[in-house]
Amino acid sequence: MKTSRFTDSQIIGVLKQAEAGTPVQELCREHGISSATFYRWCSKFGGMEVPMVARMKELEDENRRLKKPSGAARQV
Repeated sequence: MKTSRFTDSQIIGVLKQAEAGTPVQELCREHGISSATFYRWCSKFGGMEVPMVARMKELEDENRRLKKPSGAARQV
């Protein structure tokens, strides 16, 4: 999976600038992202702070690890 060019704190910063009233098109041009990327970030990270995003990533990683079948649990 491709990694993001932006850190979580950078994404939150861009979203906070939009909340402060900066037009979306100007933000997208300034940061080199598409409007689709901006709105995807809004739906995923909207209303979150940096510690909440870090906790969400930890939980996603844990879920991914738990969903992976282990060899001992699979008895065919």
